[in-house]
Amino acid sequence: MHDDRSHVQARLRRFTRERLEPAVHPEFQPLQVAHWSVPDEPVPFTDAVDREYEPTPAGWTWGRAWSSTWFRLSGRLPEGWSPEHTEIVCDLGFTADRPGFQVEGLAFRPDGSVLKAVSPRSHHLPFEADAEGDITLYIEAAANPDVAGEWTFAATPFGDKLTSGDAALYRLGAIGFVRRDETAWELLQDIRVLSGLLLELPQDSPRHHAIVRRLERMLDIVDPDDVAGTATLAREAIAPLLASPAHASSHRIVAVGHAHIDSAWLWPTRETIRKVARTFANALELMQRHPEFVFAASSAQQYAWLDEHHPALFARVREQVRAGRFVPVGGMWVESDTNMPGGESMIRQFLHGKRYFRERLGVETEEVWLPDSFGYSAALPQIVRGTGNRWFLTQKLSWSQVNQLPHHTFWWEGIDGTRVFTHLPPADTYNSELTPAELLHTERNFKDAGAATTSLVPFGFGDGGGGPTREMLAAAARSRDLEGLPRVEIAAPSRFFADAEAEYPDAPVWSGEMYLELHRGTYTSQLRTKQGNRRSEQLLHEAELWSATAAVRTGEPYPYDELRRAWENVLLLQFHDILPGSSIAWVHREAERDHARIQEELTAIVDRSAAALVGTGSTPLVANPTPLRGRGVDAFAIAAPDETASAATWERRPDGGLLVDNGVLRAVIDAHGLVVSLVDAVSGREAVAPGGAANRLVLHRDTPNEWDAWDIDDHYRRNATPLDAGHPDSLDVVAGDDGSAAVIVVRSFGASRVTQRLTLAPGAPALDLELVIDWHESQKLLKLYTDIDVHADFTAAETQFGHINRVTHENTSWEAARFEFCAHRWVHIGEPGYGVAVANDSTYGHDARRTPRAGGGRSTTLGMSLIRAPRFPDPVADQGTHTLRVALRPNAGIRDAVAEGYRLNRPVRRVVGDHAAEALFALRSETVVAETVKLADDESGDVILRLYESAGGRGSVSVTALFDSAGCERTDLLERATGDAHDASSATLELRPFEIVTLRYRRRP
Repeated sequence: MHDDRSHVQARLRRFTRERLEPAVHPEFQPLQVAHWSVPDEPVPFTDAVDREYEPTPAGWTWGRAWSSTWFRLSGRLPEGWSPEHTEIVCDLGFTADRPGFQVEGLAFRPDGSVLKAVSPRSHHLPFEADAEGDITLYIEAAANPDVAGEWTFAATPFGDKLTSGDAALYRLGAIGFVRRDETAWELLQDIRVLSGLLLELPQDSPRHHAIVRRLERMLDIVDPDDVAGTATLAREAIAPLLASPAHASSHRIVAVGHAHIDSAWLWPTRETIRKVARTFANALELMQRHPEFVFAASSAQQYAWLDEHHPALFARVREQVRAGRFVPVGGMWVESDTNMPGGESMIRQFLHGKRYFRERLGVETEEVWLPDSFGYSAALPQIVRGTGNRWFLTQKLSWSQVNQLPHHTFWWEGIDGTRVFTHLPPADTYNSELTPAELLHTERNFKDAGAATTSLVPFGFGDGGGGPTREMLAAAARSRDLEGLPRVEIAAPSRFFADAEAEYPDAPVWSGEMYLELHRGTYTSQLRTKQGNRRSEQLLHEAELWSATAAVRTGEPYPYDELRRAWENVLLLQFHDILPGSSIAWVHREAERDHARIQEELTAIVDRSAAALVGTGSTPLVANPTPLRGRGVDAFAIAAPDETASAATWERRPDGGLLVDNGVLRAVIDAHGLVVSLVDAVSGREAVAPGGAANRLVLHRDTPNEWDAWDIDDHYRRNATPLDAGHPDSLDVVAGDDGSAAVIVVRSFGASRVTQRLTLAPGAPALDLELVIDWHESQKLLKLYTDIDVHADFTAAETQFGHINRVTHENTSWEAARFEFCAHRWVHIGEPGYGVAVANDSTYGHDARRTPRAGGGRSTTLGMSLIRAPRFPDPVADQGTHTLRVALRPNAGIRDAVAEGYRLNRPVRRVVGDHAAEALFALRSETVVAETVKLADDESGDVILRLYESAGGRGSVSVTALFDSAGCERTDLLERATGDAHDASSATLELRPFEIVTLRYRRRP
């Protein structure tokens, strides 16, 4: 054999580039093009079709960033051309080979029906003409800027139309008729598969030699000056290679057509609406021509957008859903983040998502589909199973920097012991093109080979949408049963999961969270978005509680529609590039605006419900929205407050510092403004580590290696500037009208300032710390450190419906890689008999380290990541003023930590009226907490009570309905009966550790 692989590949590349690819479209005839530029935001077809269109010259430069232009294409089929061999090419000025990150377009027929989308890897349109061969098409072209660029992560003005300027971004390319040579195109697909396979095979293998010989013969047969006339002979020469079947032991791949569409990211949600239409239109067009094609798409929100903005296209989708070819997956409102949303939010993602799929598409989804979220909470398996799902899929963990999970197919076990059958596609991508390299990587990478034989590969352009192409389907067809490759079958995800679970029922178990060893900065970036989420979540709880109470007690109408809209808006804003803070400025500007509107609407609902409950008098009352008794007010009730606690006192110390005491807790603040002592009266024990402080502020350099808004890299630790080295700008004390004492510490640094307000309220067991941060730094991270005199082997960090214990050492690479972790409302640091709870109202990023003590032993330092200043994709992220709150409670157990989390996040509300309002339920339990009270989602008027065991042990709870109830039944998390009913209005339940229980109380007519 005189030609080696590199020689044949070089010859193939030149032949393909110079001869074969031009032969696919040997003739071109330009269309007449006219345009109308939309002045501002996009308009529908009905608004665009009757506008005045201007003639468009070839090569016209167009499109300021984020603008839209409508193009009208018109012409007549060239003389002698066959309609069945004619199509249209439409190059809008594509600048790179990446769909979804630049200009895109959607083609409409003159009647307004959608034809197909155009993008860099799929810019053809089918030829459809009238009887005379004339065509008219309209293209809605979106001049979306390529915000990512070359992923240099440099600051860019293109993240908001307010800053992106007026310069034209694109130059029109070829737009016209092309004659398509089908044989030449098929030959091109043959060569792509075989040449790709050749690169993967061992050079001394018989299959390698056979492919080299046949490709060489094919190149000798095909006439470069007459590709059309010799393409058939060329295909015949290599046909035996494509007919050779795969080995019996070959890996099996279920290929799922897919287009991961970020609901917002480097584009705003208004652009996602159009991306969904383009991508779904492409999928439908492929289904018309390829009967084997199956396409899976998640996110009820995206279907709802299509339903609203393109009802005719949605009707076509629904028709294919019924046929089993267009497959809704995931069952969630959006592909949300799963680290930061509260427990009730995670349930509502499924409640709202699955309801939409049932009602609008007639589908009950069973697989959770989260390929791109940034790690997965250990509370999720129980929520997944409790909302009627059987399976779980993700891919993102393949991005972990240090450690990889030891299996691709396994049972994932959550904090309560619930397990869900889980798959991580070994392709290590959710945007596969089904190339031989990708298919063989899948086979070689599959960690469960020998015990299992099947994996799933999602294929199609994603992130910015686009989806599968006809070239990918050609690759799948050639790889269905081909020697040297795994077997490929296009099917729905449920086909894979059912087969895989049946084949591998005793798959290994992974217990606990699935932590992504990357993107740790997403727990902190875009603080305003995170604060908006936390506050909206808590107001939703409060609005449902008081609305349900008012509906039962007074007959006040329950605001089903208002609450549903608010929930669905909040659920959208929990998408995995919005809540994590990794989107462009436009996205976060809108998120802040939406949260403000949501909170205003929810506050109105709360005020209306409270007024209905307490009447119109002037007696001061307190509404307690927490599940725990506080200030003399029962849980979930409204009553007069208990204000008998003694006022806090303070005194100036000789060193210029202050001592504050309320009889329950004593705090010492030194002249540097540091809390150097915190002692509770019950234990008399010091909570602050010797030589440490409870409120140290440290400024770190924050220059991640790559993903600015996404990442905090561990080298941040080595560049730290303490902000307490000198005296603060000021150190004052203020006595509050409520009997509290507040020490106010002001510090300036760089271009920024922090004001700490340390407040001790009458009778309070915790010291409250409010931080007002006027932030004007770049690529810096501000952390709050609390040095705790506790010998802790692990921390307990709140997650959804429970907590996660995380070790404080770094014995292994797994523990070292978890140097920043997510916690919800509290972290507890304890040793037997004593602990400290640190609660927050808007912080998610934390770390915990061991601190050696002089003379032996150790303390524990908890770090809280308060605010960052990344430059990409939002160059002004988090600039401005922010207010955060933290509570420090010594001598605290887990139940105390839970209580502080509720107190700080669901503060009591002062109202006035003429009478108190009793709660709907009375609960007696040491550890079981009532998380949610609402009316049933089906609008039956039944009352829903959601409970969970909060301490991680078995818990007993006695529940009594304090209203006229016909009994209760236990339901799943979607409020569907499970067959466990009680006739009485009182019940005693036993819960396993961290178990979630939902009870439905039937109201008497």
